[in-house]
Amino acid sequence: MKNIQLMFCYSVLFLLITAFAGCAATSTRGSTGDYVDDTVITTKVKALLAEDDFLKSFKISVETYKGTVQLSGFVNSQQAVNKAVEITRSVQGVSAVKNDLIVK
Repeated sequence: MKNIQLMFCYSVLFLLITAFAGCAATSTRGSTGDYVDDTVITTKVKALLAEDDFLKSFKISVETYKGTVQLSGFVNSQQAVNKAVEITRSVQGVSAVKNDLIVK
């Protein structure tokens, strides 16, 4: 009976170690926490752009990877580009902004 309990404990311990190792970051991929942080940043930037009266009529795409936010889409003036970049930089966690907005 003790051998069965001991094997069960080792099995549970092995599964926990494997699960934690699967969520860890490596040099080629981010951790689960990095993904969640990027998602939060993207959501905040999209919300702020949608709230702004000057920018809400434009379709601006927002993607985030490791704190770098990429803005893409079409706007009608350089002023709109500058405003979108300014709003994006104001979000906590944004380390850089890649501006791919096109003035049409």
